[in-house]
Amino acid sequence: MAGSVDHSYVVVSRPEAVYPVQQEILRLSKDAGFCEEALFAIRLALDEACCNAIRHGNRNDPTKHVTIRFQLDDQAARISVMDEGAGFKPSVVPDPTRAENLVRPSGRGVMLIRRYMSRVRYSQGGRCITMVKFRDCPRPQSRK
Repeated sequence: MAGSVDHSYVVVSRPEAVYPVQQEILRLSKDAGFCEEALFAIRLALDEACCNAIRHGNRNDPTKHVTIRFQLDDQAARISVMDEGAGFKPSVVPDPTRAENLVRPSGRGVMLIRRYMSRVRYSQGGRCITMVKFRDCPRPQSRK
């Protein structure tokens, strides 16, 4: 890959506003040669993070915004998703795999993001999640 990519997007807090950004990030990642497994991880984590920002952070308030920053280089894709909500403490999200939480509808997105991404960090009081997916698949062969 020649060079790097660094884009920021600010969209209203509605799923249909976030969707084109998600598609652009996936297209850029695919064009950069990320394998299908990595693309799946990026798509799942980005979808969960945006859904959480809209639903839990911004409380489905369409007057609030979601900010998405996407950075791509030879080593990794880095994605930050920030909402305008009150924040939360990721450490207190119940473990959805524990018996007492199996029927609870919350916590699965956080677990999936942590499982599929290489690194996950929360900042700004839980209002911002930064996810990194390292290029852990072979680079495509250049065509001549």
